Amino acid sequence: MKIDYDARYFSPKDVLECGQIFRFEEFERGYKVFSADRACYVYTEGKKTFIECDDGDYFYNFFDLGRDYAAINESAKAFGVPLLARGAKLGAGIRLLNQDAEEMIFSFIVSQNNNIPRIKRIIGRMCEKLGQEREFMGQIYHTFPKACDIAARDAAFFKALGAGYRDAYLVATADRIAKEGIERLYGLPTPQLKRELTTYTGVGPKVADCISLFGFGRRESFPVDTWIEKIYREDFGGTLKDRNKINAYFCGLFGENAGYMQQYLFYAKREGM
Repeated sequence: MKIDYDARYFSPKDVLECGQIFRFEEFERGYKVFSADRACYVYTEGKKTFIECDDGDYFYNFFDLGRDYAAINESAKAFGVPLLARGAKLGAGIRLLNQDAEEMIFSFIVSQNNNIPRIKRIIGRMCEKLGQEREFMGQIYHTFPKACDIAARDAAFFKALGAGYRDAYLVATADRIAKEGIERLYGLPTPQLKRELTTYTGVGPKVADCISLFGFGRRESFPVDTWIEKIYREDFGGTLKDRNKINAYFCGLFGENAGYMQQYLFYAKREGM
């Protein structure tokens, strides 16, 4: 199946390389993208971005194609914040993905105090060792492992994959999810969801915000990392030191669209705009 979309509001490079997803690789004219137990090929030609996949419904939702990003983009420019306006203008092709929540929990546990190339390698090894083998466009890939498959291994197994001190976090959280599931989390209000996520081993406030935003579709979430702290001080004149208070400031400022604004700000600062 092939899906097409206006490339002005769908740049595969900007969507995939902004830190919200770790399972993708360059392929031909674009990228292969992997989510849970599915795969797609995404690329831009002329004024259109195309998705080739076997499950159109899944990737239509995954890339959030039912949402009006032109309106979100214009709302970002209307705040009157120069950095945000520049990010919205030049990063208009950024989209927030609707990813598998369980995969996001484990992925962002791996991500803490880590860099993207290393995160991708660790997660890739987890998939190769514990995921199921599948084929897409004539090539083999591996699905993301289930919590029960992760829980069946000990910490030493994940340390050997490069997870470092996160090894124990992965095992403890996998064991809990394998026993409890995560279905109860979906219906929680966002503040309660964040609090509940922080009760999982290895999940702090920033990681919980990332999981909420990218795994549960809570667009009012606003992860605060060192980049956002820098933006807060340099572009908003902020004086707060506590990340939880900085998070509350931005959530209060941007409301239900906070997650989109976070991505535009991050993009602009990272690109030196």
